[in-house]
Amino acid sequence: MVRTPLTPEERERGERLGRLLREARGERSMAEVAAQAGISAETLRKIETGRAPTPAFFTVAALVGVLGLSMDELAVRCVLAGVA
Repeated sequence: MVRTPLTPEERERGERLGRLLREARGERSMAEVAAQAGISAETLRKIETGRAPTPAFFTVAALVGVLGLSMDELAVRCVLAGVA
């Protein structure tokens, strides 16, 4: 299966998501947050750096739960920020 290339907007949205999650993680280690979310530290690293700009919904849901964010807040700060 060939993956359709991401649009520039999708890449930018992935970078915003990564920055938001990195900021929310604060001083906690990547390994600690990843373990609490049930994902690998490498997956979290890829998301935070924008190399995985379209992570699975349940991955994002687990991360926002661990980081104390809400999905609504994530949508406003990450997705809708690019619309304005």
